[in-house]
Amino acid sequence: VKNCPTMPAPASVLMCPPEHFAASADRVPSEAERNKARGEWDGVRAAFESLGRSVRLLDAAPGLPHMTFTATHSLTGVTPRMEKVCLLGQSKRPSRRGEAERLEAWFRAAGYQVEKPRDPALAFEAGSDCAWHPGRRLLWGAHGFRTDPEAYEPAAEAFEAPVLLLKLVNERFMHLGTCFRPLTPEAVLIMPSAFDPVSLELILKIFPIVLAADEREAAAMLPCGAAVVDGTAILEAGATAAAGHLHAIGLAIRLVETREFLKAGASVAALAANLY
Repeated sequence: VKNCPTMPAPASVLMCPPEHFAASADRVPSEAERNKARGEWDGVRAAFESLGRSVRLLDAAPGLPHMTFTATHSLTGVTPRMEKVCLLGQSKRPSRRGEAERLEAWFRAAGYQVEKPRDPALAFEAGSDCAWHPGRRLLWGAHGFRTDPEAYEPAAEAFEAPVLLLKLVNERFMHLGTCFRPLTPEAVLIMPSAFDPVSLELILKIFPIVLAADEREAAAMLPCGAAVVDGTAILEAGATAAAGHLHAIGLAIRLVETREFLKAGASVAALAANLY
């Protein structure tokens, strides 16, 4: 990792108001649930802004109930020449592919070089299954449930960065954002049972500090769905055990409510795509 070139931190984030959000496509949320989701989203936005990250907005679209999760189908970064790149996701679920189309339009207008998986048959959940190593030009990519391992070759090419692959094996943690959160260049929060032995060994080899989440809390409160901004972790208020672990290694803690979004299997990081 020390030999990997440095990577700048994001300057802002892209969020999408939950105007059409529904935790499940099979059920229309009540007015109270809609209002609660909007209040929680406002709280997440305020947390980013209070930490100096400006928030840019993507318009919500009818018929796309999960579009508020802007990071799911976009992986952003810069090349060694500081060219801004967005690699779009390609979901196995046809109902979510419209999200990538709207993200593509936004990122092109914002001056990003937009890339897509070359093979339309490959599944790639972008920011849900891939994460930058903090401060380094190094990607971590998960496969096993929602992303095909072959999808990481174009990711490595797009960002001109190596990708370390992690195999997910636990159906309670089906994408990387639920079981792996890099916190600092040296520390990571993980759910150990989510990974096969080879992947777990790789994590332990690369990170000097590996924090293990409580499995019940990890599944219910998604502490690995936290976002870290300049030494402060923004995470779900119910993840009290994880908050204690993060505080113990020197991170400041900003607790927010994301209960409505947890019903859809996502939390803070999924709501905010990084911008450079």
